[in-house]
Amino acid sequence: MKKLLFALLSVAAISTVLTACTQKTESVPAASSGSTPATTDKTILKVAASPVPHAEILQVAKPLLEKEGIDLQIIQMTDYVRPNIALNEKNVDANFSQHKPYLEDFVQKHKMQLTPIANIHVEPMGIYSKKVKALSETPDDGLVTIPNDATNGGRALLLLQKAGLIKLKADAGISATVRDIVDNPKHLKITPMDAPQLPRTLNDATLSVINTNFAMEAKLVPTKDALFIESKDSPYANILVVRTGDENRDAIQKLKQAMTSPEVKKFIEEKYQGAIIPAF
Repeated sequence: MKKLLFALLSVAAISTVLTACTQKTESVPAASSGSTPATTDKTILKVAASPVPHAEILQVAKPLLEKEGIDLQIIQMTDYVRPNIALNEKNVDANFSQHKPYLEDFVQKHKMQLTPIANIHVEPMGIYSKKVKALSETPDDGLVTIPNDATNGGRALLLLQKAGLIKLKADAGISATVRDIVDNPKHLKITPMDAPQLPRTLNDATLSVINTNFAMEAKLVPTKDALFIESKDSPYANILVVRTGDENRDAIQKLKQAMTSPEVKKFIEEKYQGAIIPAF
């Protein structure tokens, strides 16, 4: 009798566990579609973004997408690498953190199928300093820190050249490295570093060439604090990126429309006062 009772209790326990598991599975969204459970008609759209200004701009698009039945979830990441990895591995549906030359270099090196679908804004790169108040005061043998990724490093060197501090080989282009410097009259010690760390070097370096998003995170105001800044015709527009093949998904198209809307354009112009410029 005890054996029979034990068997019945075991069956009941297993049944309860299976029921609980079944209920839990039904409440989990499908990973590949980005859709919410069948109990709601909301569509979840996950976008990886740098905190400033990318996530701030996405927040403006969020209520616009809400009206379209889309729950925009913004996943903040503080570097340039993880947003592309997360997108490639289908952990997010899109990303917004980089310019096109960086994306092209990244996908070529890592064999990823990622596609830009819209230019959103331009972040003019600037030269900053806590040691000098003008580039003309730059001393001989000064330390200059620049981004260490291929495209932003080349971009920084081109900016230093435009500022009259160095001269590069004629054919160096956006992939320039320190080896392409052919004239360095002040014998500047140009040191590549991880881009997010550049603002921290200002206490030691004479100059630092910093991407606007990292400058703003460090409470620098590009239009006021930069000693020299890229012109408004910079080709480095920051882009909205998706997996190749997802460009025509309905939710992705609605995201693109929201991110290139008059509301987003107005926000960029009023919030950043020329430090960031709409690219649409």
